[in-house]
Amino acid sequence: MAGVTAADRGREVRQRLVAAATELIVERGWSAVSTRVLAERAAVAPGLVHYHFSSLRSLLTEAAVAAMREAAQVVDPLLARAGTPEDAVDLLVGAFAEYTGDEPVSLLFTETYLAATRDEELRRAVAGVAAEVGDRLAVWLGERGVADPGPTAAVLIAAIDGLLLHRALNPSLTADAVAPVLRRLCAGPEPRRSGP
Repeated sequence: MAGVTAADRGREVRQRLVAAATELIVERGWSAVSTRVLAERAAVAPGLVHYHFSSLRSLLTEAAVAAMREAAQVVDPLLARAGTPEDAVDLLVGAFAEYTGDEPVSLLFTETYLAATRDEELRRAVAGVAAEVGDRLAVWLGERGVADPGPTAAVLIAAIDGLLLHRALNPSLTADAVAPVLRRLCAGPEPRRSGP
């Protein structure tokens, strides 16, 4: 193919490897992905896995973290649409309603969190994604007068992550059931009642 450089071919192979890694994490779990299986899925020679990545683990990490970042990209447009913190909660929880716990994104998150308990590099990378989203959310909440915006954002992110993990176990954790509870985190203090 004219005009295709070695760098172009290298980028294309890396993209195929990352896509194959993402699929295999979902299908088999982290510990069942081997270099051979991954190379077969990506339709490349096994040696190319280690040519493009320092280790199989680093490839799996890159694939999972990229998928998590992609899922998190929904946050900024939703915050731009939200008028109040309570609206933001409704939009954020609603955006993740499509994740049932047994579809690919939920399975990727579940497998990645489990692997992160045993892999410090992966744990730091996943924590970094959560911190990036949490920092942006905290700024947004702070601009709207929410008390303790940093911890509030961290709890909201953890709650949404928890929903992704628990939906397969408890399908009743719908957006309608959960949003009212999370809205209270962002609401101002209730007025004090006087008298008995």
